[in-house]
Amino acid sequence: MFKKIPNFLGEVKTELKKVSWSTKEDLISSTMVVLVSVLFLALFIGLCDYLLSTIMGIIIK
Repeated sequence: MFKKIPNFLGEVKTELKKVSWSTKEDLISSTMVVLVSVLFLALFIGLCDYLLSTIMGIIIK
């Protein structure tokens, strides 16, 4: 089993050389898209929750 470790690590190194890494600019822009999307989704869910709880409060009274 221990004889296979150097072979495995060599294959990992070879495969990592084939990876196309994102640039810093791509990473920043993708992060901004995710953050803005999460913000809008949170606002939408919060608004829906507020409206539905207000409607349910009116119905229960």
